Amino acid sequence: MKPNNNINKGVDYWTNRISELEMPALCSTVKSLEKLAKDDVSSLALLGRSVMHDNALTSRILRVANSAIYHKGSTQISTVSRAAIVLGFDAVRNICITAKLLSSLLESKNLAPSVYQRLIKLMAKAFQAAMLARMMLSDYDEELQEEAFIASLLYHIGESAFWSVGGEFTEELDQKLKECETPTEERSMIRENLGTSFSQLTQSIARHWGLGDLLIQAVNYPDDRRPEIRSIFLADKLCDILSQPVIDNVELEKRITQAVNFTGLEEGEFKNRMQRCANATHKLAEVYGAKVLLEYLPDPKRILTVEPEPIPLEMPVYQANLNIQLAKLRELTGYAINKADFNLIMQTVLEGILEGVGVDRCGVLLLSPSRKQLQPRVMLGSDAEEMKREFIIDLSDKKGLFRQAMEHKDPLWIDDPTSKKWREQCQELLSQHVSRRGFLLAPLLVDNKVIGFYYADRGPSERDFEESDFQSFIHFSQLANVCFTVSLK
Repeated sequence: MKPNNNINKGVDYWTNRISELEMPALCSTVKSLEKLAKDDVSSLALLGRSVMHDNALTSRILRVANSAIYHKGSTQISTVSRAAIVLGFDAVRNICITAKLLSSLLESKNLAPSVYQRLIKLMAKAFQAAMLARMMLSDYDEELQEEAFIASLLYHIGESAFWSVGGEFTEELDQKLKECETPTEERSMIRENLGTSFSQLTQSIARHWGLGDLLIQAVNYPDDRRPEIRSIFLADKLCDILSQPVIDNVELEKRITQAVNFTGLEEGEFKNRMQRCANATHKLAEVYGAKVLLEYLPDPKRILTVEPEPIPLEMPVYQANLNIQLAKLRELTGYAINKADFNLIMQTVLEGILEGVGVDRCGVLLLSPSRKQLQPRVMLGSDAEEMKREFIIDLSDKKGLFRQAMEHKDPLWIDDPTSKKWREQCQELLSQHVSRRGFLLAPLLVDNKVIGFYYADRGPSERDFEESDFQSFIHFSQLANVCFTVSLK
């Protein structure tokens, strides 16, 4: 359910909702574990009893405890209490929290695909960072390593827990964040919608669940020079860089240099350890039953061989071509006489508009079954894949351009969507993919009923339309409508 914008914003609201409604099992497990005294022998038995009612969790803990990454002995560990004796209380507590965290978030139900992908990417980055932070503290005692591991794993728990909530509110914020151009814009958008920042939400959850001071201090004072906080900071930065589609070589070298200075290792040796750590992370994710993370964990090969940034492919700039227009119009005329496939008509008319009229990109948007949205069916030209993925029009605003165009059923040439004439109708569209240099729009009609729209612009090349372009666009759309009407009878 979407939170009430007036009363449901703020860190307390989200902390309580996550703790009591969305992730109560994880909250309860963490609180129980944190209450156990580390130096009390009785805590070993209590540890076993605190998780024994959860068979799936117990099984996962034992599987991890017996993995080569944790257990170096030959005797099989068969109980959680025994695992605590062999591996140490801190290690098993962290295995338990990690297992419960992964299962709680991975099993988040009914999340929109883009929200779930955002959550999985965050979890993968956090899991890798936790392993890397522990690796960088290999010269320190195991207790400090384990503290840094769990603090690093939970470094973004506020954000991860928020996305796991799901629902309309998270989907809307996900879409808004995609439209932000800078991290500053993203942070502002998050605060505006949640009434708090993800960092503050992490700190609030840490206090509410009793996650310890290190996590709070690491979030509050990332520049602190204490080794445990320094390792968490550097691990987070390195994993953030390595999780990007294109690696920022300058930033990566900067963070590697800082990590080399921190660990005292030679750069080559540090990179080798990073690769081994990444390989171990892949194996451990499988042991935890979190194979869905594997695709998003940094590729170990990228650590040793930083790829050059790819040279973007330049899309051709199509000029108006009367010969192509005539050829495509003839094809459409044939489809109107001889009933043709819906998809074939759509492809032909868009090719005519793209290459004949000479636009940068064009597409067909169709009404959703609920008639509340327009969704791209086929897009051609520059940014076609991105347009097809993200160019979704909400029709709830009766004064919006597409809603008005549905009622009037006339082709439109929006020469300047920021002008006084169009600004009110195009206000929402400007935050999406329509070109500020103008665009062409025409209704897709079947038996005089609007089922979608044809769209075209020259935004990427920043060229303007002429009246002849608009008339050619109208000609294509009207002939295609005849073909569609024939096709669907």
